[in-house]
Amino acid sequence: MAEPVYRTVINLARVVFRAQGIRFHLRGTENVPAQGGAVMAINHVGYLDFTYAGYAARPAHRLVRFMAKDEVFTHRVSGPLMRGMHHIPVDRDAGAGSYRAAVNALRSGEIVGVFPEATISRSFELKDFKAGAVRMASEAGVPLLPTVIWGSQRVWTKGRPKRLGRTGVAISVWVGEPLPVPPGSDVNEVTAELQTRMTALLHEAQDAYPDRPAGPDDTWWLPARLGGTAPTPDEALQLDRDERRARIAAAKKARDEGRSR
Repeated sequence: MAEPVYRTVINLARVVFRAQGIRFHLRGTENVPAQGGAVMAINHVGYLDFTYAGYAARPAHRLVRFMAKDEVFTHRVSGPLMRGMHHIPVDRDAGAGSYRAAVNALRSGEIVGVFPEATISRSFELKDFKAGAVRMASEAGVPLLPTVIWGSQRVWTKGRPKRLGRTGVAISVWVGEPLPVPPGSDVNEVTAELQTRMTALLHEAQDAYPDRPAGPDDTWWLPARLGGTAPTPDEALQLDRDERRARIAAAKKARDEGRSR
């Protein structure tokens, strides 16, 4: 497949990354299969994680089909690009269709990128995993690729301003050994094993990260476990709950106002 849209976007992204001075640190790229399907399970610390995770598949000359929320596909700018790259829209109200599309892509030999945490982690530690990634791998008969990203939160993440200029940020993308999902595997057990492997890999990537905070006001991107000022996992969970309640209240207010007109 020629993939003109995907190849063009990759080339443009490389130009942007060079302009930003981003320094990529890749490890474990040999674990990305040269052919055949796989579920790339990725942690989520920043809004641009999907653009960085794909870098790990480049040495194997593979493209990753990412699962992303449906709104990205209906946006007038990103929509045509996402559809042209054959990424997979996720409709939260009709998840079965998204799941089926992902399984079909895996069976046809594609690598599908999934964020098992579903949303960005404000604590920069791993949140609880959803079981969808393992279910897809099991049904399609493909392995899981535990993948972690570190440093992308310094570019753009929840609750922080974007830093899209020339920052020279280091971004680590590490891929662990494939995790097979034999037929009949217990989905919850494999999900727990996936999270265990990704936690260990993330801690390694954090320890090996080449950059350190520039000063006491630059510790926000470090988890509390490492002496940073990011929210603890419990604090982050409460922030997520508050945000969810505010979103539901805003939607209800909009509906009520619509009925009153």
